Amino acid sequence: MERAPGGRGRIRTWIGGTVAVLAAGALSLTGLTGTAQAADVNVAKNAGFESGLTNWTCSAGSGATVGSPVHGGAAALRATPAGQDNAKCVQAVAVQPNSTYTLSAWVQGGYTYLGAEGTGTTDVSTWTPDSSGWKQLTTTFRTGASTRSVTVYTHGWYGQSAYYADDVSVFGPDGGGGGDPEPQVPGAPSGLAVGSVTSSSVTLNWSAVSGATGYNVYRSGTKVQSASGTSSTVTGLAADTSYDFQVTATNAAGESAKSATVTGRTAQSGGGNPGPGVPKHAVTGYWQNFNNGAAVQKLRDVQSQYDIIAVSFADATATPGQITFNLDPAVGYASVADFKADIAAKKAAGKSVIISVGGEKGSISVNSDASATAFANSAYALMQEYGFNGVDIDLENGLNSTYMTKALRQLSAKAGAGMVLTMAPQTIDMQSTSGEYFKTALNVKDILTVVNMQYYNSGSMLGCDGKVYSQGSVDFLTALACIQLEGGLDPSQVGIGVPASTRGAGSGYVDPSIVKNALDCLARGTNCGSFKPSKTYPGLRGAMTWSTNWDATAGNAWSNAVGPHVHGLP
Repeated sequence: MERAPGGRGRIRTWIGGTVAVLAAGALSLTGLTGTAQAADVNVAKNAGFESGLTNWTCSAGSGATVGSPVHGGAAALRATPAGQDNAKCVQAVAVQPNSTYTLSAWVQGGYTYLGAEGTGTTDVSTWTPDSSGWKQLTTTFRTGASTRSVTVYTHGWYGQSAYYADDVSVFGPDGGGGGDPEPQVPGAPSGLAVGSVTSSSVTLNWSAVSGATGYNVYRSGTKVQSASGTSSTVTGLAADTSYDFQVTATNAAGESAKSATVTGRTAQSGGGNPGPGVPKHAVTGYWQNFNNGAAVQKLRDVQSQYDIIAVSFADATATPGQITFNLDPAVGYASVADFKADIAAKKAAGKSVIISVGGEKGSISVNSDASATAFANSAYALMQEYGFNGVDIDLENGLNSTYMTKALRQLSAKAGAGMVLTMAPQTIDMQSTSGEYFKTALNVKDILTVVNMQYYNSGSMLGCDGKVYSQGSVDFLTALACIQLEGGLDPSQVGIGVPASTRGAGSGYVDPSIVKNALDCLARGTNCGSFKPSKTYPGLRGAMTWSTNWDATAGNAWSNAVGPHVHGLP
């Protein structure tokens, strides 16, 4: 809004004359044409953090931009206090002297302060304690007679949790620096992929678009719903049916072009059976393609109680996401052909032999579209070359749910419905459905055979009842399994992973009797410890061990005890 100078009169001038008659009294020419004031604008730059930390400086490297949570657009500030640093993020803004400005910002998280200093008058600040949702902080300040720049800031508080800030505004007369440009129509979303599916729904995920404040989801060219984030579940679909989906990005300037099309197929009524060649109740064992002091085995030597044998491990290549397999001479095979013959023999006996990816020292990273495709292509090539039934995901050094989901879906499309897909996350990875491993498992639920979490090499963890349990007890096994069983996985997709002997892991070994009690507790409601689940899960898949080699070292005591018990579950 324009600010007009006060005391304005009307002037009439006679052309050719030398006398001016002032209808509203005598005014000097200088007084009449006083300096026009600037329009009110938001003088903060990169106010929504859409350009990272451009124009902002955060103390001790405490600040970063994140894609979630955001108040508007696709980014927000996350700043984390540490030690004697309160995570102060500042920006110097250009202002007019003798002018009033309204300072505001949307915040959430830990203690958050918003203020202005160097105003030339009275510096101001306001704050809020912890906030679980977005809250707007607002204050005003007036600049001094010669003030041309003011520093605005946010900060948290010492020893408190991180805070988030977004959509900062310093609204008042333009100090000469202008404000952020008006929003432009955002670009089309990229990375659209199908996540989890049921017989009546398809979940879609896509990459955030800079400058977008929302998204529209289209099915077969017709808009079906809107979303504020980068994921949406389309419901009300027919079972076992393919649908085409696209997504657009929106903001105040308009709507983007549609994204590339993806096709999602709903599950069959009743949910289907991922990995149909695997028994209802199954025992998984990891076979070591190396010699670490455990009994050296050929695949033909693996105890018959094992239904799924995970060959450990695939190797990374120089291409991100790509995997290969190198048979270690230390395991005693005369040739690769001999190894392949053992795989074929195990499969002929009704077993599934899969290639495991990762392990403690695994360095495979799938964090882009290109690496997802490289993973899928190379894993499928190994399945074709060696006869593997599928893959096991045992990445213990981080996992990106978006791109691993894409990789596994691409692999599934190549391998078909018979593919066996297992996972072996650590306990910390499955404490919450917001974790990357848990999200991946839920995203691929329709093609997932079993998650065999590693209930070892772990500290104390929370159970599904919110209580803390220490490893090595039946309660640790059952209360943590409950998180997965109640967090969205089918009972047939949950297994209990433990070491085969005291030498098989650094900590967390339990006697096979404890494993059998945990299986009974979950499947039958008997032999529980202090924790007893609210219901039973008779469809529980079974158990896993590291490793078949350590089991053999101990005379196959683990598989001889646990195997028949798993196969005898209801």
